[in-house]
Amino acid sequence: MPKTIMTVDDSASVRQMVAYTLREAGYDVVEACDGVDALAKIDSATYNLVITDLNMPRMDGITLIKELRTKPKIKFTPILMLTTESQSEKKMEGKSAGATGWIVKPFKPEQLVTVVKKVIG
Repeated sequence: MPKTIMTVDDSASVRQMVAYTLREAGYDVVEACDGVDALAKIDSATYNLVITDLNMPRMDGITLIKELRTKPKIKFTPILMLTTESQSEKKMEGKSAGATGWIVKPFKPEQLVTVVKKVIG
């Protein structure tokens, strides 16, 4: 059975590229347009990984991670930040919120798949 990944990004084109890349690699993907949308969808399935952008309207990635870490069902699920931000302060903020890893945009599709495979197989 394929592993399920939620991808959260306010950019439809980024969501589509991430989803396409992961589906081609054999994963099931659920898309959310921001943190509020992600929280609304989080109980609809069991997720093996969440990939979220940092800067989004309504709820940013750091707040989303903090919210997800309070939910027993997804508390220990790996979460990757996929963002244009590369400053070490932002990375530390993400890590202290509970992010598992950090990928800087733009990214190569094969790089994304390699990281995902390392994290969830």
